[in-house]
Amino acid sequence: QVYKGLDIITNKVSPQEQRLCRHHMISFVDPLVSNYTVVDFRDKAVALISFHAIFARDKIPIVVGGTNYYIESLLWKVLINTKEKASTAPGLVTDRKIQLEQLDGVELHRRLSQVDPEMAAKLHPHDKRKMARSLQVFEETGIPHSEILHQQQEEEGGGPLGGPLKYPHSCILWLHADQAALDQRLEKRVDDMLAAGLLEELRDFHRRYNQEKVAENRQDYQHGIFQSIGFKEFHEYLVSEGNCSPETSALLLQKGIEALKQVTKRYARRQNKWVRNRFLRRPGPNVPPVYGLEVSDLLRWEEDVLKPALEIVESFIQGREPPAEPVKMEYDVNENKRSHRVCELCDRVIIGDREWAAHTRSKSHLHHLKKRRKLEAASHAAETEGDSGGAESLGEDSSLPLL
Repeated sequence: QVYKGLDIITNKVSPQEQRLCRHHMISFVDPLVSNYTVVDFRDKAVALISFHAIFARDKIPIVVGGTNYYIESLLWKVLINTKEKASTAPGLVTDRKIQLEQLDGVELHRRLSQVDPEMAAKLHPHDKRKMARSLQVFEETGIPHSEILHQQQEEEGGGPLGGPLKYPHSCILWLHADQAALDQRLEKRVDDMLAAGLLEELRDFHRRYNQEKVAENRQDYQHGIFQSIGFKEFHEYLVSEGNCSPETSALLLQKGIEALKQVTKRYARRQNKWVRNRFLRRPGPNVPPVYGLEVSDLLRWEEDVLKPALEIVESFIQGREPPAEPVKMEYDVNENKRSHRVCELCDRVIIGDREWAAHTRSKSHLHHLKKRRKLEAASHAAETEGDSGGAESLGEDSSLPLL
């Protein structure tokens, strides 16, 4: 939502709603800037929140999600500042991280292993983004990424997953819904986006910004505005429109719509998983309380969401305990989120204890395990048969006269 334009695909709050209270961090970045990062977001947002801005006006900032990684950057000291980028001009790629991402994953892992073996052991060899970021940190600071993270964690108020909490008197309101209700609502949202003119918005943007890149085979759906859900899903439809039969175009359009609905639902699941793993299972004392608000039935919005949310926020303002209990979730203090295991059976690298446990229960792993056991059983049967045959030959040979 930081990018100018494309209000439908990014689900921006409507102008009518924006007039109800002052909004920040919306529609201020040129859509062709590809190296706008979470660090840029944090620096601007912190300046807005600080005692010289929102706090100075005796107001309370409300950070609205979405992208929980960006919210974490405001709550905790978890990011690392590197050198100022040489240029943020549209179309120019000067970010060192983006340059490093062009390298092969094997080469990235080799380079990282040389300068920061601890971080190389934690990161998945296929995760080019994180490996490139760690290399960038080392190149631009001269200090291994892992060492800087350890320094953050050891600061007063820090914990296993990051540095101290920046705003001690924070609380998190987690709006969650029954999965079936959420899926239905997300599908309707896509239908509403289409009715509001989504295809026209995408066509216009594709024609103005992306058509030339596609023609030169240099389109990039990994950085900037093009990461937004909706671009990749309608790529085939947009590039073939006018160059194929109406029937084919209609099929590609339907394919894009279904893909958009699927990826939207998948993203919502990842958001909820992030809340559970990072906010609720996060070890250490430096986590704001998380209050769950049930939004499955929109007809009960006043009773289930608005009223309890206001009571919680008013309690925090007045310095008293809210009437609601924060959500609690058990976590294993011994769990290693960065353990490194290789499943030779599936030829995969698995990072994290929980991920390993999930992998060993997965259909794919169990299929390979069953296949290997069948091969081992067949091999064992063949060996047994061979041994048995050898014994019979020996008996027959022993009956022959000795010469």
